[in-house]
Amino acid sequence: MTRDPPDAASPVLALPAADAEILLRDEMRGVRLAVEYSKAELALRDWGVRSTVVVFGSSRILAPDVAAARLAAAARAGGPALDAARRAERLSAWYGEARAFARIVSERGGALAAGTLRENVIATGGGPGIMEAANRGAADAGAPSIGFNIALPTEQRPNPYSTPELTIGFHYFAVRKMHFAMRANALAFFPGGFGTLDELFEVLTLKQTRKVPALPIVLFCRDYWAKAVNFPELARLGLVEESDLALFEIVDSAEEGWQAMVRGGLPVATPLRER
Repeated sequence: MTRDPPDAASPVLALPAADAEILLRDEMRGVRLAVEYSKAELALRDWGVRSTVVVFGSSRILAPDVAAARLAAAARAGGPALDAARRAERLSAWYGEARAFARIVSERGGALAAGTLRENVIATGGGPGIMEAANRGAADAGAPSIGFNIALPTEQRPNPYSTPELTIGFHYFAVRKMHFAMRANALAFFPGGFGTLDELFEVLTLKQTRKVPALPIVLFCRDYWAKAVNFPELARLGLVEESDLALFEIVDSAEEGWQAMVRGGLPVATPLRER
């Protein structure tokens, strides 16, 4: 008796690596984690990225020109939106500092070393706000930068300034966090919300427990950090050691942040030069 050959379109005959139905099963989560890690790893290697300076901060902080336009519109309209527009305009100064800081790092740190391994390449979460500002500052310097984007319930679209080939999507926060940490020579934290604080306390814990090298951690905006987190009170209560307060430094400007990182041991691949 003659039997018909298997249907060529049958999912069972599909190559496993191209079979989305199989790869998305719960039992294949470990494989997906490995693939997500490897995809980012290969992209960074292809661009010769050996080390990074990671910039964190709020996705809600506006560029100064956008904030000024909104403030002007709110002033004309009046009402309760005016106070919010004023706050946004004040915070927008940190967009400018993040942009300036990323340009300084890109120009002085080794990210422009085309044809060889790149050092201290700016890396962000790839979204708007402070992340956009940092990617934009790297672009101002003509340097590549990384956007480790994450799929969120409220869609986070990649900003237009990270290098397209280095704008990488993630599903798993854990894999994304690993890539933030594993090449970092230093980390910068600008004013932000839960996500920024999550990343800060995670990396402080890793540094405190010596799970990562003694890399510089720099916090921008003394006024914000004095109000957002009472670090001295943690030490006064004995919940952290007094010496733990030296795990980070707080600064108020882009240049001050760069100098703090250099003092903290940031490896600089190119000679320092004036902007």
